[in-house]
Order: sequence, then C-alpha cells, then structure tokens
Amino acid sequence: MNITAQMVKELRDKTGAGMMDAKKALVETDGDMEKAMEVLRQKGIASADKKMGRIAAEGLVASAILDDCGALVEVNCETDFVAKNEEFKELANCLAEGVAKGNPADVDAFLNSTCPKCGKVVADIIKEKIASIGEKITFRRFVRYEGNTATYIHNGKIGVLLQTDKKDAELMNDICLHIASSAPEFISRNEIPQSVIDHETEIEMGKEDLLKKPEAIRAKIVEGRVNKLMAGRCLLEQPFIKNPDVTVGQLIEGKLSITAFTRYMLGEGLEKRQDNFAEEVMSQIGG
Repeated sequence: MNITAQMVKELRDKTGAGMMDAKKALVETDGDMEKAMEVLRQKGIASADKKMGRIAAEGLVASAILDDCGALVEVNCETDFVAKNEEFKELANCLAEGVAKGNPADVDAFLNSTCPKCGKVVADIIKEKIASIGEKITFRRFVRYEGNTATYIHNGKIGVLLQTDKKDAELMNDICLHIASSAPEFISRNEIPQSVIDHETEIEMGKEDLLKKPEAIRAKIVEGRVNKLMAGRCLLEQPFIKNPDVTVGQLIEGKLSITAFTRYMLGEGLEKRQDNFAEEVMSQIGG
C-alpha cells in the first residue's frame, strides 16, 4: 500500500511519534492506522505527547565551540536523575552542536530543522528521546556567537558563552569562569538602560535611613549607592574572582575586548534555586 504524507501526519497527530517512526509503523502494518498506533505504543513512542504536559525545570546547560562560532543551549527535563543520564547529556551536546552548525533564527526554526548527522527533524529526535528516557524534554533557549568564542559549563547548571575581538584561550577561559561565578548583567556602564538607573535611584531615595537627611545630602548619598550597585552589575568593573585587587577591565586592558557574553542558569524563571553557585564555582577552581 502507498503510504501518503497525510497518513503519516494523521498518525503523528494521534500519537506524538516522530515522522520517521510514524512512517515505519504504517509501512510495517500496511497502512492500517489502528495497528500502527499499537506498534508505536508497544515501542513506547506513542506516549511522548502525553508527557508534554508535565513540568520540566531540571536538565542541562550545554555548549559547543566550532572553529568560527559557539553555541549555548538549555535543554530541560523533569528530574535531576535524568539530567545525569548519559543519553540525555548526549542529546544536549548534540543540540548545542546543531545550533552552532545550523545558525537557526529561533527555537521553532531549530526544532523544525534537520539534523545533519542523522537526517531527522530535531523535534522528532527530541520526541524519540522522550519515549526512550520516559520524561518530558524541552529545548528551551539558545544563543550563538560567531568569531572568537569561549565557553564554560559548571556542572550542567550554569553556562557561559563569550565573544571577544581577539583570541586568548587562557584569558577567555578566566573571563568565562568569572562570569559564571559573579553573574554580571552588562559588559560596561554604557549598556545600562537609564530606566534601570532611575528605578534603583527611586528605591534608594525611599530607604528609611535617608528619609530624615536634607535633600541635597540624600541625593549625593543615593548617587554613590546607585553608582556602586551599577558597578557590581557591569563585567568590566567587577573585581576579578581570581585576583580581587584588579577589575576585569584592568585584567584585559591591552589584550582583548569583550564584545558579547551570555550566562544561562538552569531553570531561570522556571524554578527558584537557593544554591550558592558563586561559592561552588570558586571551590572547584581553587579560588
């Protein structure tokens, strides 16, 4: 029997199975939809869609560096146990490499793209892993930089991708470690939106310890406090984690310039965590 694209689509819609699995099941059952569904259920593939309603806030942050670019991704699952599974780790690394090679426009474009290694649609690869691993898996986000890139992954929970104007592997690695530990939000002061400064100024002006001070003195104290807060959020102004006597800006002066960076923390916005990642990172690098 001729297996049509419409038949494959119908079986995919009913079972959540990947395109290739759906087609194989239809070929195996000579186009019998009910029997094909049974085949997929027996293989555990048809249950993938049912798992998509679950909460997935665990997982891994992974990265890939190619000659001319780098990628950082977050892939989520339901439990920390699965996040430590070699099959899941392999998937996360494969997806990071796929982003680096494919340069997708966004998450949807990547999920609908074809994996160069196996020729399967990325979304179908993830569904197959859901079936074999037994948990909901989602590809949450990614960032990709071209040119001189470096990365650091801390226990799969924090990931950094860095872009610089020049290549210095050791220095770039140190900067990645610093970003992982110190969590800067901006490269320099001129990146901070005025709205952020205004918001912090408003908060400081309303603090009880200043309310009884004269307006001019209060404004001067607040300016100093906000200035210190902003310095703490800028990468170049932060004390370098391995040598707090110098700032990151002083560390890289005359050597290279930082053009972009991204820091992912696993589950950001999905689940609050209380771990002290700064201390954990520092303990592992001997700081």
